[in-house]
Order: sequence, then structure tokens, then C-alpha cells
Amino acid sequence: MTDPFPVERNIVCVDCGGTCHLLTYLDDETPPAPGDVLAYRCEDCLDRWDVVVPDEAGGDTDLDPLSR
Repeated sequence: MTDPFPVERNIVCVDCGGTCHLLTYLDDETPPAPGDVLAYRCEDCLDRWDVVVPDEAGGDTDLDPLSR
């Protein structure tokens, strides 16, 4: 079964270039939906990153802070 919204378990930290690990618990029965917020923590600098799951087309969501 393929996940309609594959979510990265690790991302690159924008601040230090380290590895950020997913903090948000993901249930196999209910994958993340567009607009959901996923939390990551960097193992090097300990920064936390909240990432909004994009819509199916990969476009921006209404939660984009730069659009305000």
C-alpha cells in the first residue's frame, strides 16, 4: 500500500544543516492531511521546526506565514 502523502522522517535543519527527526506521531490508519502541522527537532542545534503538509498539488496552504 502506498501512502498518498509520503512524509519524510528526517529533514535537513535550515539553521545548522543537521538532521531533524519527526516528533509527530503518525498513525498508519490516518495519514497526515493537507494543512496538518508536523513537528521536527534537530539533533545538532535542538531547534524545532513545524512543517505544514502541502495540498495534493504540492502548492502552498493558507497557513503560509509569509503570505500574511
